[in-house]
Amino acid sequence: MDNRLIELLVCPLCKGPLTMRRDETQRPVGLACPADRLVFPIRDGIPVMLEGEALPLEEGPAGS
Repeated sequence: MDNRLIELLVCPLCKGPLTMRRDETQRPVGLACPADRLVFPIRDGIPVMLEGEALPLEEGPAGS
C-alpha cells in the first residue's frame, strides 16, 4: 500500500489516525486505530474500512 494513501485514511468511527500493522514477513495486514482498539484488515491490497469487519487490536510482535 502507498504510504501517502495511509496518511489520508482515518478511522471510520472516531476519525483518528491509523497505523499500519504488518505480519512477520513485513506484509501489510491491517490498519489499526489505537483509540478504538480495532484493526481494519487489508485484503488484496485494499483496506476494508467497515466496522463489522474490524478485529480487536491485540498488542504484541505483530504491531508495527
